Amino acid sequence: MSAADHEHGLGDELSAEAELRPSPLHGFQGDRAAPAVQTVFPASLTIAVSREAGSRGSTIATRAGQKLGWQVYNQELLEYIAQEGAFRQDVTNNLSPEAARWADERLETLLREQNLSQHPSIINLAKMVLALGAQGEVVLIGRGAGCILPPASTLHVRIVAPEDARVAYMSQWLRLTVEEAADQVRVRDERRAQFIATHFHRQPADCYQYDLLLNSSLLGEDLCAELIAQAARAKLAAREGKSL
Repeated sequence: MSAADHEHGLGDELSAEAELRPSPLHGFQGDRAAPAVQTVFPASLTIAVSREAGSRGSTIATRAGQKLGWQVYNQELLEYIAQEGAFRQDVTNNLSPEAARWADERLETLLREQNLSQHPSIINLAKMVLALGAQGEVVLIGRGAGCILPPASTLHVRIVAPEDARVAYMSQWLRLTVEEAADQVRVRDERRAQFIATHFHRQPADCYQYDLLLNSSLLGEDLCAELIAQAARAKLAAREGKSL
C-alpha cells in the first residue's frame, strides 16, 4: 500500500469514529468538577419562645422540644450559661470556623443597627444564643432569643392567654391567693417587657414579629406544642427547599 493509500484509509477511519461520537452541546467546555456545596449558616432551625406570664409557655416549649427531639434551654439555664464564662466558652468552642464567623457577623450587625444593648451581660447572652442558634435544633425560652437570631432561621413563637386564665394558673402553680397571683402576673409581664424594650428596642406585644401566636387557654398545652413542632418542620423544609 502506498503512503497516499495509507493516509486515505486512516482518514476514513477517523471520519467514521468522529461520526459515532455525539456532537458537543453548544457552549460545552469539557468536563469540569462539580461546584463545592457551601454550608449555609445557621445549619438548622431554632425555636425562640416568648410568653406571657402564666400562659404555660415554658411547659409548652418543653413539650415541643420533646416532640422534635431538640434540646430545650429555659430562661434560667440561658441566664446561667451566659453568666458562667466556662460554660459559655464550651458552647462557643464547639462551633466550626464558619459557624463562629457567622455568629460574630450577626452580633456586629445587631450592634451596628442598634438592635442590641451594649451592656456586657447582654453581649454575653447574645454570644451564647448565637452560638446555640448557629448549630440549630434547639428551643430557647425567653431572654430575647427571637430578637437576637435572624428571622430566616428562627421560628419565633409567642404564647398568650387571657389574664384570668393566667392568674388562675399562677395561683395554682405557686399556691397564691388570687390577688397575689394577679400581682405576680402583672410584675412578671412588666419585667419581661422592660427587659425586651431596654436591650432589644422592641415590644413583646407587637404581634408582627412572631411567626406563630398561640392562645394556650383555647388550644391547650399539647396542641400548642404540636403546632409549634409542625411549624418548625415546615419552616425547616421550606428553608432547605424540600417538600413535606
